[in-house]
Amino acid sequence: MIEITPDLRIDERELTERFTRAPGPGGQNVNKLETAVQLSFDVRGSPSLTEPVKARLLRLAGRRADKAGVVTIDAHRYRTRERNRADAQERLLALIRRALHAPKPRQPTRPTRAAKARRVEEKRQRARTKQHRGPVDPHA
Repeated sequence: MIEITPDLRIDERELTERFTRAPGPGGQNVNKLETAVQLSFDVRGSPSLTEPVKARLLRLAGRRADKAGVVTIDAHRYRTRERNRADAQERLLALIRRALHAPKPRQPTRPTRAAKARRVEEKRQRARTKQHRGPVDPHA
């Protein structure tokens, strides 16, 4: 079990790992060893998360989530498989932790009377400035 918060844990069997060859420089081993990790987590099929958290997680994941609701994290920052594995897992957990917090609903407000007056005065000033522009009278 992977602990996300003291109240929430995810079973390790819900995560799928795939190892691939890492892109970029890496010396002689870059074409031989599969150190990059693709960590997949089926958000929609997870019994650990509530529906609102699943929706927020898929929205936060953006293009890392596919249409089936699977979030895939690619990790190839490090040169060893173990560090990339830990990096991918930590990034997924950070994403889930962000999804756990519901955004505060916006309180609709109205502009104050002073703000309205400032806006109108700025519009009048702008109009006066533009009125003074124009063709110069060549006969003056």
